[in-house]
Amino acid sequence: ILSKGRTPPMVQEHFSKFTDATGGITWAKDEATGAETGLAQGCVSIDKELFPYPEPYQCSGQVEDWLNGLMDHQQGMLRQRLFDCINAYVEVPREQWVGMYIAQLCITTSQVHWTSEVYTAFDRLEQGNEQAMKEYLQQCMQGLSMWANMVLGDLSKEMRVKIKTLITIDVHGRDIVKKLIDEKVDNAQAFAWQCQLKYSWDEPRDDCYINICDAEFKYSYEYVGNPGRLVITALTDRCYITLTQALRLIMGGAPAGPAGIGKTETTKDLGRGLAIWVIVMNCSDQMNAKVMANIFSGLAQTGAWGCFDEFN
Repeated sequence: ILSKGRTPPMVQEHFSKFTDATGGITWAKDEATGAETGLAQGCVSIDKELFPYPEPYQCSGQVEDWLNGLMDHQQGMLRQRLFDCINAYVEVPREQWVGMYIAQLCITTSQVHWTSEVYTAFDRLEQGNEQAMKEYLQQCMQGLSMWANMVLGDLSKEMRVKIKTLITIDVHGRDIVKKLIDEKVDNAQAFAWQCQLKYSWDEPRDDCYINICDAEFKYSYEYVGNPGRLVITALTDRCYITLTQALRLIMGGAPAGPAGIGKTETTKDLGRGLAIWVIVMNCSDQMNAKVMANIFSGLAQTGAWGCFDEFN
């Protein structure tokens, strides 16, 4: 990286090592020679999803400076697009909206709107409309059947994964609404609702926040690509509560259980939900204090999560 730092397109192959899913950058071409210049116009994920930046970024100067600048710029662009995406959700028909934005933004937006709709239903319940939650359940069902019809159509591979993921998230949303009805939950302070990941766009702070129980996290804007997401079960929910509470108390969490039941995947999925990079280390008996110190110094500098697998 240091030897090729002067020509940004040459550093391309290393991008997947220091980001979660950025496989490469789309560089502007020089009109005269057709060669790639140092103007970054967007990025391509490792699963080949394209995210064009609303504003390009000029990479020049020392490599460590422009790389940091580019990372910050990418997060800024994601934040700007997320705001646009949340507003467009209400204005544009859903079939059209899903094609306009990348998977990560569509999923987050759908969760932001689901959260606000459930809060609205709670408000209507308190005003005396006993059918409010059931009416919203019908709305959830309609949304799901619309996605289901789209999946049956002719779609590109990328679009199919995106809609499958949206269905996964929306099915969980529908299940929670159903659970709230079955348990006759009538106010937003009940644990059945508090224990969910609740996304919101906070107007005064002008950013996206995630609340679960009494923990609050700022959305981190790490680009995660279009990898699909895990089906959320009661066990996943329980893991999420435990891990988020641990982080709120500034501690670590450790899901335990036999091999192959998805401990690592659940942790990675929570990371994707908060748009934070989860670095998985497969530990061996060669692990010593010095190796751990190196890893922790790196994690502290990047702000990523470390997931130490097979630690014992």
